[in-house]
Amino acid sequence: MWNNSNKRVSPKMESLLSKYIKVASVVTAYWVISISMVFMNKYLLSSDDLKLDAPLFVTWFQCIVTFLLCILLSLGSQFVPKYVSFPGVKIELKLLRATLPLSIIFVCMITFNNLCLKYIGVAFYFVGRSLTTVFNVVFTYFMLQQTTSGKALACCGIIIAGFFMGVDQEGASGTLSIVGVIYGVLASASVALNAIYTKKVLPLVDNNVWRLTYYNNINASILFIPLMIMFGEVGEVVRFPLLSSITFWNWMIMSGVFGFAIGYVTGLQIQVTSPLTHNISGTAKACAQTILACIYYHDIKTNLWWVSNMVVLFGSAGYTEVKRREMNQQHKITIAEAQKQNEILISLEDSKQPLLEDETRKAEKK
Repeated sequence: MWNNSNKRVSPKMESLLSKYIKVASVVTAYWVISISMVFMNKYLLSSDDLKLDAPLFVTWFQCIVTFLLCILLSLGSQFVPKYVSFPGVKIELKLLRATLPLSIIFVCMITFNNLCLKYIGVAFYFVGRSLTTVFNVVFTYFMLQQTTSGKALACCGIIIAGFFMGVDQEGASGTLSIVGVIYGVLASASVALNAIYTKKVLPLVDNNVWRLTYYNNINASILFIPLMIMFGEVGEVVRFPLLSSITFWNWMIMSGVFGFAIGYVTGLQIQVTSPLTHNISGTAKACAQTILACIYYHDIKTNLWWVSNMVVLFGSAGYTEVKRREMNQQHKITIAEAQKQNEILISLEDSKQPLLEDETRKAEKK
C-alpha cells in the first residue's frame, strides 16, 4: 500500500486509520442525527409557522413511521440479505401482551419528552431533562435493591444543584415554563424507568433490540389513539390548515426517520466505542446542542445560566467516571476471585496426584 508521497503504508497503520475513520464517522452521525431530531421536533411541536397544537399526534405518527421502517427493513433482509441485516418481524399476540408494561412506560417517555420540548427552548432542554441519572439511582435502589456509592450520590447532588440553578436562571432570563420543567422531570423519570424495564423485557424477544422496538411501536401506535381522542387532538388535526401540505408531511416523515435512526446510531456508537465513550459523546453533544440553539434562536443567557449548564455537565461526567472506576474495580475483583478458585483447584489436583501414583503402584504390584 502506497500513499500520495510514494511512501509505503503498513497494513497495521492502514487498519488503525480505518478504525479511526469509522469511529469518527459514527460519532459524527450520532451528533448530526440527534441534534437534527431535537430541532426538527421543536419545529413540529411549537413552530409559529405551523401552529399545530397536537404533540400526541406528532409522536404517534413517529411511532407509525418506525413501525413501517421495521417492516421494510425486515423485507429487505429477506430479498437482499447481502445489503440489509434485520430480524424477521411478525405480530405475536403473546409478545404484544408481554411487552405492554414496557410500552406504556415507552409512551410516557416519548410523550413527556416531546411535551417538554414543546414548552421549553432547545437551549434549556439538556438541563430540563438532566435528572435521568438521579431517577435511575432512585429506581435502582427501590426496584432492584441495588445501592449506589457515596461518590456517585455526590455527583447526583451536583446534577440536582445544577438543575435548580438552571431553572432559577431560566426564570431570570424570562423564558421559564413551569409546565415544561414538570414535563422534563416526568420525562427524566420515564427514561430511567424505561431503561430498567427494557433490561427485564429484552430476554422475551431474544435480546434483540430491533424486535423490541417493533413491538414497542405497535403497542404505542394503539395506545396513542385513545389519548389523542381524550385530549381533543383529532379535531385539532382535522382543522389544521396545512394538513394537505407536502412540506408539512415531509417534515413529519423526516422526524420519524430520524427518530428511528437515532436508535440505530446509538447502538452503533456503543458498539464501535464503549458505553463510557457513548456517555461522554452524549454529554459533549448536549453541550454543542445548547450552544447551537442559543446561536440559532438568538437567545441571550446570563452568566449563571451558563454556569448551571456546566454544573450539570460536570456532575454527569463525574457520575460516568465514578461508575467506570467502580466497574473496573469490580472486574478486577471478579478476575482475582476466578484466579483464586483456579489456584485452589490446581492445588487440590496436585494434592491428589501422589495418592493416585500410590494407587497405581499398588495396582501394578498386585
